[in-house]
Amino acid sequence: MRAVLIKDEKGPVENLYIGEAPAPSVRAGEVLVKIKAFGLNRMDIAQREGMYPPPPGSSSILGVEFSGIITELGPEVSNWKVGSEVLGLAGGGAYAEYISVTQTHIIAKPPHLTWIEAASIPENFLTAFQALVLVGQVKQDDNVLVHAGASGVGVSAIQLARVYGARAVISTTSTKEKNDWLLSLPNGATHVANYKTEDFSAVVKSATNNKGANVVIDFVGRTHFNKNIDAMALDGRMTILSLLSGAVVDNVNLGPILYKRLHIEGSTLRSRSLEYQADLIARFRREVFSKITGENGNGPVRTYIHKVYPWNEIQSAHQEMAANKNSGKIIAEVV
Repeated sequence: MRAVLIKDEKGPVENLYIGEAPAPSVRAGEVLVKIKAFGLNRMDIAQREGMYPPPPGSSSILGVEFSGIITELGPEVSNWKVGSEVLGLAGGGAYAEYISVTQTHIIAKPPHLTWIEAASIPENFLTAFQALVLVGQVKQDDNVLVHAGASGVGVSAIQLARVYGARAVISTTSTKEKNDWLLSLPNGATHVANYKTEDFSAVVKSATNNKGANVVIDFVGRTHFNKNIDAMALDGRMTILSLLSGAVVDNVNLGPILYKRLHIEGSTLRSRSLEYQADLIARFRREVFSKITGENGNGPVRTYIHKVYPWNEIQSAHQEMAANKNSGKIIAEVV
């Protein structure tokens, strides 16, 4: 089969190319999917650069989310048939014509979603759902702070917070254009801050009548940590998903963590067990999935596509993501 491969197994974006790779075999409990489209994630860049190896047993080919058609069933597969249209999550292997994936990690694609829209959902929304609902334990009338709001996970978390009844949803980005876009969405942010020019903790306090954020979703790490602590409410919960600005904070006052009874938890998805992921996907399907439509749909939650690339332009797609130009999801189409 054809797949996006990496010259020398790691390196700069110029090392990406489409070449031949062995087609995956189907084991018990797995299905083989012919891929129509796949989503790009920042972990793909880290893996390409040799800094984020795939989990043991996963394909070394990039990509963790996809949409496509089932072409083969392995032994012990139930509830699926050849020809079923699906979207799914994998530990790796989505930058390819075919992927083998466990049957618990796919969801039937509804007719109202295009292949592009379907491929934009799994990693984005499952990461946001895990961070906000499972870890953050969001509830009615909570105030929520979401960093990297215009990213795929960010805009998913913002909308989920609104659907779960959050009172104020404050988001940060680096540009006025991204902030204006988030405010314009049907279930978008209620307040925004440009973290380059504003103190987002002050914006949170203003938006919440000085109560602070009950839930914080952070991707940034070092540069945002102390302001996050300042912005959090009594008994606040923060989920750390990434460390884009660095992992080491030079000076931290532990006092507010103690007297505000803060809960700070790191969370990943790709390295979790298949059983954990299967339970997460099942709960997401029950609680959220039916509410999601495309950008032009009328669902309370929508998936927003920044740009679609044919997969032979995968270098350009990686460059677009690395430049932080996206508002919404970047997708590659297998052509």
